[in-house]
Amino acid sequence: MSSNLRNVAIIAHVDHGKTTLVDQLFRQSGTFRENQRVDERAMDSGDLEKERGITILAKCTSVEWAHDGETTRINIVDTPGHADFGAEVERILSMVDGVILLVDAAEGPMPQTKFVTGKALALGLRPIVVVNKIDRPDARALEVLDEVFDLFVSLDANDEQLDFPVLYASGRDGYANEDADGRDGTLEPLFRLIVDHVPAPGLDMSGPFSFLATLLDRDNFMGRVLTGRVQSGTIKINDPIHAIDMDGKVVETGRATKLMSFDGLDRVPVESAKAGDIIALAGLEKATVANTIADPQVTEPIAAQPIDPPTLAMRFSVNDSPLAGREGSKVTSRMIRDRLMREAETNVAIRVTESSDKDSFEVAGRGELQLGVLIETMRREGFELGISRPRVLLREENGERQEPYETVVVDVDDEYSGTVVEKMQRRKAELTDMRPSGSGKTRVTFSAPSRGLIGYHGEFLSDTRGTGIMNRLFEKYDTYKGPIEGRQNGVLISNSSGEAVSYALNALEERGELFIGSQTKVYEGMIIGENAKPQDLEVNPLKSKQLTNFRSSGKDDAIRLTTPRVMTLEQAIAYIDDDEMVEVTPQSVRLRKALLDPNERKKASRKSEAA
Repeated sequence: MSSNLRNVAIIAHVDHGKTTLVDQLFRQSGTFRENQRVDERAMDSGDLEKERGITILAKCTSVEWAHDGETTRINIVDTPGHADFGAEVERILSMVDGVILLVDAAEGPMPQTKFVTGKALALGLRPIVVVNKIDRPDARALEVLDEVFDLFVSLDANDEQLDFPVLYASGRDGYANEDADGRDGTLEPLFRLIVDHVPAPGLDMSGPFSFLATLLDRDNFMGRVLTGRVQSGTIKINDPIHAIDMDGKVVETGRATKLMSFDGLDRVPVESAKAGDIIALAGLEKATVANTIADPQVTEPIAAQPIDPPTLAMRFSVNDSPLAGREGSKVTSRMIRDRLMREAETNVAIRVTESSDKDSFEVAGRGELQLGVLIETMRREGFELGISRPRVLLREENGERQEPYETVVVDVDDEYSGTVVEKMQRRKAELTDMRPSGSGKTRVTFSAPSRGLIGYHGEFLSDTRGTGIMNRLFEKYDTYKGPIEGRQNGVLISNSSGEAVSYALNALEERGELFIGSQTKVYEGMIIGENAKPQDLEVNPLKSKQLTNFRSSGKDDAIRLTTPRVMTLEQAIAYIDDDEMVEVTPQSVRLRKALLDPNERKKASRKSEAA
């Protein structure tokens, strides 16, 4: 048993300050030198993580804290706070012996807090509660602490878990205190609490080596790299190992060609590892997350969390628009297939199915954000894609059709709560709770079919003037709710190809809202705006002014176009209808009809009406 080792996970709702707190733990443990330049939120290493300010992939790190003449190694796992990446959180908790639950001093416990805390309590972990951001002007630390206690009770925490230690902290300013009014100091109280409160891994050192693969990534030199905690025994480089699945079947046999442990932000090679250590291991070709990697004499798999099923799917297809291949370097179905299969190999929450025509792939995942992140990553790598409207995955249970439901928690200014409730009820959501949350805000909770929430977020932000906060979490599969009304307006469709002309766009502005500006390249079947009426309308954005020999009595006024509505990738995916697609290239996001030819579209609409 290693008494100078602690394994701890930091869990919290998205944007409650986990990654910033880990930064300060690095600095104050001496992992970074005083004069070393380090990015803020160093753990969020991906470009998308930095831009969006969210953690997408769980990451392991390690700090050493010197105290009372001893040095304790603390392995810290920074977990994603967003529900779409929840599959990561559940598995990670099996690697640690304690959790730090971080809660925002103003927002209090949120849906994701409930989700991850429930998982941690069910595993018997005793949490340390850190009320973070106590320097916020709207902080209400003691009320939030009461809400955390109520949350623990509602999640059936045992007496030992309810007797949790509390610290009040500001991760950004790097202090933690036992007193809610303290506004100075260091994070030493947190380091001490981790060492005193989190038990050392009490695992079997003498038994055969076994290890549960918890995270998976790919390295160009080492191949598959599996990360997890050694559950028993010791392992040395080149020891024989095999991988067994949850049913005890052998997946493959091989050798541990490379062992690495974590030192700050780096993976460093080690010669051996023992029970309790969190390590990364290379040498196997097929082993994946939830497999047990063990000495060949071990035949019993380690119990693992099953992976949640996907709830949402999109079709990724080859870009077949007239502008295809002009901006991207990876445009063939073979390249798209290889990239998606590589993603499915390392991201166990994603499932890829090839269509019979081999030109499109159905990609199923946990939510719009997760799939949006995948598309954004691919376009940055030079891919061109056609993306369909997201659809939820239904299932049959006892002869009844069921669909996924989500718990939606909305924080809005009091004046907008009525609008939000009305819009959500139109989308077949049921109101389950409504209460004031202080400072003129209301917290409204719904149980809503995931289908109804596709594309709602942009409308929600408009309805609440950008002040509303919406959080969603998968709840259950339940009875199918029937048709849900979609987009109210039709679209303006270009009937010709070329460059849009200001004169034509100026005339089209009275028809609706434009998505393109002057000199934008357009093609037949491309969506260039939203019609003010419910029907689709074909228009000519290339029409130029007729020239005559007559001079006008006054000079032609210079045409001034309204700024077009430019959509982000997520907004575009949420906006499109079933017969539309998003064309995604490294430089552009265009909306288009799935069938570009108007005659083909008419035939297809007649067929669907007849059906």
